[in-house]
Amino acid sequence: MRIYGNRLLKTLPGDLTRPTSAKVREALFNIWQAEVRGCYWLDLCAGNGSMGAEALCRGAAVVMGIEKYGKACKIITENWTKIANNEQEFKVFKGDILKVLKILGGKKCDRIYFDPPYQSLLYQPVLELIVNYQLLNEQGEIAVEHNPQFWQAIEIKGLELVREKHYGNTSLTFYRSVPSTS
Repeated sequence: MRIYGNRLLKTLPGDLTRPTSAKVREALFNIWQAEVRGCYWLDLCAGNGSMGAEALCRGAAVVMGIEKYGKACKIITENWTKIANNEQEFKVFKGDILKVLKILGGKKCDRIYFDPPYQSLLYQPVLELIVNYQLLNEQGEIAVEHNPQFWQAIEIKGLELVREKHYGNTSLTFYRSVPSTS
């Protein structure tokens, strides 16, 4: 798999993970292009880490990833190590996303990319935990990758649905924090 700057990434054999397609990756980074440099990026259900790697290539200051599978975490670490420069930081967390998010509680992220297995039941609980653990900066944004056949965008207390984009069988739904009224 190749990403920005024609960099080659390792991928896992088989279908344990489903990398985001080049078309969707390019579309997302076109939407967020002015927001990535210097940002804190969180890659949820990171797979082979292609989205976090792309964020590093485009100048993210900090990239964190959560992935359930140990072999995938090893590949992510190798990929990010190859791409990150000396001023960038990254960390890969191995484990169940619903448990690991608690560890990150209070860390403010500018951009969160969430790409769970399409047929999983993770969408609503993870989005609610992002709000509960205050993981998104006020000006931050979440992009949720999904197949509309398996999940439709829903209202989440504390988040505002700002737009949806469709790319064949893949959709991206974008949420922002609801501004506090205090």
